[in-house]
Amino acid sequence: MTKIENVDNQYINREISWLQFNARVLQEATDTKVPLIDRLRFLGIFSNNLDEFFKVRYATVKRIVEAGKGGKNELGGIKAKQLLEIITQIVITQQSESLRVLDTIDTALRKENIFIINETGLSEGQKEFVKNYYFQHLSTALVTIILNDLVVLPNLKDSAAYLAVKMEMKDQTKQFALVEIPKSVNRFIELPQEGDKHYIIMVDDLLRYCLCEIFNIFDYETISAHMIKITRDGELDFDSDLSKSFMEKISDSVKHRELGAPVRFVYDKTIDTDTLEYLMQKMGIDNTDSIIPGGRYHNKRDYMGFPSLGRADLLYDKITPLRVKGLSLETSIFNAIAVKDYLVHTPYHTFTYIVKFLREAALDPKVKTIKITIYRLAQISRVASALINAAINGKTVTVSIELRARFDEEANIRYAEQMKKEGVNLIFGVPGLKVHSKMCVIEREEGKKLKRYGFISTGNFNESTAKIYTDYTLFTANQQILKEVNKIFNFFKTNYRIYAYKHLIVSPHYTQKTVFKLIDAEIKKSKEGGKGYIRLKMNSVSSYTMIDKLYEASNAGVRIDMIVRGICCLVPDIKGMSENIKVISIIDKFLEHSRLYIFGEDADAKMYISSADWMTRNIENRVEVSCPIYSEAVKQEIIDNFNICWSDNIKSRLINTNNENEYRLNSKGKVRSQIALYDYYLDKLNA
Repeated sequence: MTKIENVDNQYINREISWLQFNARVLQEATDTKVPLIDRLRFLGIFSNNLDEFFKVRYATVKRIVEAGKGGKNELGGIKAKQLLEIITQIVITQQSESLRVLDTIDTALRKENIFIINETGLSEGQKEFVKNYYFQHLSTALVTIILNDLVVLPNLKDSAAYLAVKMEMKDQTKQFALVEIPKSVNRFIELPQEGDKHYIIMVDDLLRYCLCEIFNIFDYETISAHMIKITRDGELDFDSDLSKSFMEKISDSVKHRELGAPVRFVYDKTIDTDTLEYLMQKMGIDNTDSIIPGGRYHNKRDYMGFPSLGRADLLYDKITPLRVKGLSLETSIFNAIAVKDYLVHTPYHTFTYIVKFLREAALDPKVKTIKITIYRLAQISRVASALINAAINGKTVTVSIELRARFDEEANIRYAEQMKKEGVNLIFGVPGLKVHSKMCVIEREEGKKLKRYGFISTGNFNESTAKIYTDYTLFTANQQILKEVNKIFNFFKTNYRIYAYKHLIVSPHYTQKTVFKLIDAEIKKSKEGGKGYIRLKMNSVSSYTMIDKLYEASNAGVRIDMIVRGICCLVPDIKGMSENIKVISIIDKFLEHSRLYIFGEDADAKMYISSADWMTRNIENRVEVSCPIYSEAVKQEIIDNFNICWSDNIKSRLINTNNENEYRLNSKGKVRSQIALYDYYLDKLNA
């Protein structure tokens, strides 16, 4: 493989690239063409993303610093300590921008007769409503911590918001306290409507108004409250106790996450200096931590749940998920896919096909076994219900459930316990590897033989995310593919044995090697005077090894078009390194989640849908599956999909060395790919 020589900025730092992705999310909140309430919700997504970034990525870099390591090689040429400083400065700038955006949205909401008011703007009638609401819904559930020099501050909850209260006492002393903003009630409380005017108060401001009720036993002159929030390291620390089951260890680790080291402290920049210093001293926070001044409100992630107020005109139009032509929900899915493969593309198509397939398997007397991988389940999962139903009906049901799916551990543990109780055989992954593949295979008795049916997907089998994540699921009765899916389940049980595959590309043993061969074939075409062509669609690209191989292909003349939603450490369009590589990112109403690899031109293209991004963890540390597409009709459908996305000139941004998130503008007809894809499938259905 050719090594790139004498090129500065060969890679974009992973953490910086991620922050630039989140800046694209913030752009959606800024965009006045986005419906107003959806702009608020994008602001919530931006904030939620940032919380997870600090829990995971910032915490990882901080551990490198604390271990006395430079981390330069792992961090794209930037020393870890310097990177922490860069991250903090970027985040401060983005936080400032988010506050500006929030002010702009608030002004626009007022023009629509929607008023978010604080405790100082309440009318007499609203004051009475607020007081009643406090006593009926909050007063008995409120957690209030009184602070003094003798009391050790209890560990504040990760990402919970607190009001830091200071009371100036009549005896000239000061009393500090913390009031936890409860999560048991909606952050946004609708006040009685007045005519066509909607009024909303945030629960934090309601509590500010009721401070005199909360602290009525104290003899104070003045009282003030400012918001603070602490974010903790989200890494799980596993107990080495051999007497505990894996499920018990995961459960204990999730509980201990609340005690993780602080990695970010955000505070209202108008807080009194003495209050801030007192709190930092009590919490053991110093200037080596990421201390970020913010606005009056934290946990802006709650804006994801901002009420619609009956104003459909201020929201994106809802789409009705479509059916797949030829694949009926009213007849047997087994009979349909016995004839040909079908592609379900959520959320454009209904997720119900997956549930229908599992329910059909649960009821069909000829079905003997069901095997499926689970990574993230919905809070109320019809998938889990169908699997339990199958076990009750005497099927042999095997579920590989990943208990270490970050921040979904508790939900997965809960469902694992339910399934185990009902007789489902559980597999908790592979030692040292996360199981991130998305696949299902069933065995059905037909005559004297067992025939396999199944599906392989790019996304989680989750009804909730299927409404907002774009993902492919291939339904197939291809016996060669499904035989290899069965091999992977055998690997889960006997993971000391490595199996060979002719059709599937499986991590951690074969992905890099097989993909390199596919790239080499395109390099060979170019060197022999043909046209080498690679198209990729992923969430993230951060593996330097995979990036270097793409650089090699670019230098050989291979055209490479990439759609990367999130992290992209590859630097495109650099002469002598990546001049034949173009990268765009699409951020819109739906989260682009599908992974797709296409090698070669349309007629002879080798195509795979995959669970794997090109990150080191997906290549080396996870069980991932990339599935070939053999159906010519499905191939063409996916190529059409890619071409529509590649034509997007409304919601696509250029990824380049400047990290400026420039919109990709051209003089061609306007294409918003997510709308165009829905229309594409609607036309297919009606054809």
